[in-house]
Amino acid sequence: MNVKRSVHAVFLVQMFFWCAQLYAQNQDTGRSENTDALAEYRAGNYQRAVSICQDEIARDPSNLESHVVIGWSLLKLGRYDEARTYAQNGRRLNYYDARIVEILGEASYFQGQNAEALVFFEEYIGLAPDGSRIDIVYYYIGEIFIRQGRFRHADISLSTALHYVPLNAAWWTRLGYAREQAGEPVEALKAYEKALALDAQLADARRGIDRIRVSLSR
Repeated sequence: MNVKRSVHAVFLVQMFFWCAQLYAQNQDTGRSENTDALAEYRAGNYQRAVSICQDEIARDPSNLESHVVIGWSLLKLGRYDEARTYAQNGRRLNYYDARIVEILGEASYFQGQNAEALVFFEEYIGLAPDGSRIDIVYYYIGEIFIRQGRFRHADISLSTALHYVPLNAAWWTRLGYAREQAGEPVEALKAYEKALALDAQLADARRGIDRIRVSLSR
């Protein structure tokens, strides 16, 4: 019996020192063992995700996942220069990581660098034709073509985006606008009507319908 008690006591002491060591390590890094940058990002806590990733990258600059999550988070925060920097560093770790390429595309898009963004988005499509961001990539490409006055190209890209997300009323409105500018009023009307069927509050779609009806009645 005494032997059993002795073994049990030793086990408890070992557990105490193990827990103390783990606590000290977590205090030293400023993180709890359950801290998860991706979970913070998904919860909308973008600044928290950035802080976690910065700590992770400081400890291990080769951590590609941290470069990805911090890039996503910085995009959400509108900090495009920083997102680009981290994505560029991440690309040195894995040149063909589609997530990194897409982050570079978005950063370029929001900074108005249309030609550069288009190159990155087209590269993303080549790397990940069924990637999780394929819908938004085609949408951004469509918006770039609208910026450039290439409305038929925009029609194709936005139609492709809607193939993946057919219930996005705002995208149907943009498709209507692209078709309207391309001189396709009947097809534009269909897109605007679809947008309003999904969201009756879309003022841009309503105005588009009014413009087309006036032009067709002349």
